[in-house]
Amino acid sequence: MNITIKEKIKISFQYIKNLFKWLLIASLTGIIGGLVGTAFHKCLDYVTDFRTHNTTITYFMPIGVIIIIAMYNMYTGKEKLDTNLVIESVKKDDKKIPIVMVPFVFIATAITQLFGGSAGREGAALQIGGGIGYNLGKIFKLNKKDIHIITMAGMSSVFSALFSTPVTAAIFSLEVISVGAFNFAGLLPCLVAAVSAYCVSTMLGIPKEAVADFVIGDISATMIFKVVILAICCGLIGTLFCFVIKKSEQIMKKWFKNSYLRGIVGALIVIGLTVASGTFDYNGAGMNVVQRALSGEARTYDFIMKILFTAISIAAGFKGGEIVPAFFVGATFGCVMGPVLGIGSAFAAAIGMVAVFCGVVNCPVASIILSVEMFGAQGLGLFAIACAVSYITSGYSSLYKSQDFLRSKLINAEND
Repeated sequence: MNITIKEKIKISFQYIKNLFKWLLIASLTGIIGGLVGTAFHKCLDYVTDFRTHNTTITYFMPIGVIIIIAMYNMYTGKEKLDTNLVIESVKKDDKKIPIVMVPFVFIATAITQLFGGSAGREGAALQIGGGIGYNLGKIFKLNKKDIHIITMAGMSSVFSALFSTPVTAAIFSLEVISVGAFNFAGLLPCLVAAVSAYCVSTMLGIPKEAVADFVIGDISATMIFKVVILAICCGLIGTLFCFVIKKSEQIMKKWFKNSYLRGIVGALIVIGLTVASGTFDYNGAGMNVVQRALSGEARTYDFIMKILFTAISIAAGFKGGEIVPAFFVGATFGCVMGPVLGIGSAFAAAIGMVAVFCGVVNCPVASIILSVEMFGAQGLGLFAIACAVSYITSGYSSLYKSQDFLRSKLINAEND
């Protein structure tokens, strides 16, 4: 089909118009997401610090989960307010994100961290950001397809503000929706929103979550082999993590039909595990333990305990997410497994952290970029290999039931 010069010019102007539209809308989304994300970050830091210095509040965990359940029971909509709803809203035109999700998950995650429920905050970041983006799209009267894009941009913005990893945030929001498909139409809006949010959070004093100081040495065939073995283990650990979380929710719902009773029982179990373990390391998000692991220090059983604490906390009704606990599991497992394989414990912790993350979210590109944004480009090839191996080893396990697997992990797309 022949296109005239006049038509080409018209199309070019449409692209330029669309470019400036998204630069403006995505920047605004990023600024709002950055401000909200920064407030969320500071709030969680405050309640975590309070719990750390007043550990007895952990024994009042049943009160916290009752408040969360009561708050969510106030919502009478048909949709369950969680990360799966955000993912589905990007894929389907009829899935709406009520604005009430934003304050609900903000408050619920703060309560979870205050009382010591073992959960992260990335799930909350995706829900807050998705809620902000979706409802901004409604305010701007965007069409349905553009609302999908601004929802992902919102997800990117708050994720970026919380973790100070803007490129990872943008790619993750695009990649997590459907495994094997990548919506390039959302690349610019997500990057602009994520970078804008990162600039806002940095100006307001939000630091990077984790840093590590390790020496890799020469990359040899032997080192690659060792990393592959570690990555296979991490993929299997990621599969175990997803399985235990889902199974715990099923068992708790089967045994305790009443949500309040389920919450109280779950909270009491977490309290019992806390007393039995003799430490509060497994309560809350646990980024302090991640940092210790990245310095080469972890107990042999840390990763198992974190899986148990997180599974029961989520099943009980606590909110936040599972990615930071996945960081915890990966970093502590890698730290312990590294010396066994002849890998430095700090470097193995970094590999484990990224590889388990990749295994539970099925986002290899975002995982590779995460390694660069958190640890620098040293050993990039090894991190990339670890992510690829963990991605395949974890099979079709996922933290998100709404995540679609559009392509096989092993078979060429042409043969799918």
